[in-house]
Amino acid sequence: MTLPKFVFGMAMVIAVVALWSYLDAAGWGTILLRVLACAVILQVGYFLVILAMVLRTSPKAAEIKNTKTVAEGAPAVPADDLTPKGSAH
Repeated sequence: MTLPKFVFGMAMVIAVVALWSYLDAAGWGTILLRVLACAVILQVGYFLVILAMVLRTSPKAAEIKNTKTVAEGAPAVPADDLTPKGSAH
């Protein structure tokens, strides 16, 4: 999920919570408290989802062990990327 989609969704959820609280005849302090709690819960959830996505895409230990480093004789750049690009000046 991209950040703009998340922000839009979060704004809609907060608006629904605020409207629900207003129609429930809650006081302004209660409405503000519910909106803040909703925003915090959404932010924590978004953080946890992004963290899970990052951890899921990190290289596995077997992949790290199988890769050669430059010191072990692996080329520093891929073989198909050895052609010069751009101006020679």
